[in-house]
Amino acid sequence: MTPTAHLTEPEPAASVPHRTVARVDEGDMPPQSMVAEAWRDWWAGTRNVALWLTLAWYDVTLKYRRSMLGPLWITLSMGAMLLGMGPLYSVLFNVPLQRFYPHLALGIIFWNFFTASITDGCNVFIASAPYLKQSEFPRSAFVWRVLARQVINLAHHIILFIPIAFWAGITPSWQMLLFVPGFIVVLINLHAASITLGIMCARFRDVGPIVASVLQLLMFLTPVFWFPDKLPERAKFILYNPLAQMLDVVRLPLLGGYPTTGTCWFLLDLTCLNVAIAALLYTFRRRQIVYWL
Repeated sequence: MTPTAHLTEPEPAASVPHRTVARVDEGDMPPQSMVAEAWRDWWAGTRNVALWLTLAWYDVTLKYRRSMLGPLWITLSMGAMLLGMGPLYSVLFNVPLQRFYPHLALGIIFWNFFTASITDGCNVFIASAPYLKQSEFPRSAFVWRVLARQVINLAHHIILFIPIAFWAGITPSWQMLLFVPGFIVVLINLHAASITLGIMCARFRDVGPIVASVLQLLMFLTPVFWFPDKLPERAKFILYNPLAQMLDVVRLPLLGGYPTTGTCWFLLDLTCLNVAIAALLYTFRRRQIVYWL
């Protein structure tokens, strides 16, 4: 007779004390820490010039890959438009061509730069979704990528102004150096607007078409083609739109003039407001962008 095995219940294992790991959520972070983290993220992307400049140049060259003229088409297409519009609109507005052509050329060149930067800024994070979903890239790097791409296009366009200025008798002067601080102010505003619109468009996709429609309207309310002194006094208020003031601060120095004091104060207030809104959105909604893409 085989012995019966005694079945014994296993002894309970020694209880291991449960250790809770505190998880710090972004919503629980103090505002000072969120501001510092947002600043570090913005600066990490801003100082990585090699990254966003390489991506911007790659965007330009990729568009004209296998083309014989390459990016030179940027200059030729703008030149063809100016060549056709200059004589025609000079007659329509009854303005001498020698005075009208430089005004029109700079107006179209800078307006194209403004609108392209803003429309691309609306899609800056949507277009960068493959990068943002794969790794923790600084968001500001892609904003600088958009602006750098448009500055490269602007450099191809502004070349056309040199022969026009020479033909119109515009001589180089020290006043033209005022273009540099004016252009820096414009870049700051476009950078801040790209952050604001990029975050809003990532969350609400209808914002992009709304912005495009507003820009089409503003083109006719901005002195791109016409001269501001031709406006009647009761219509002067339409000049107080941001793009008209930004156009004045970069166009007038190249034409040998000065921006008015009102334009400078308007852009100072606009820059402070623009940067404040972009900083708030970048601080508190930066990390949610990837979940909206």
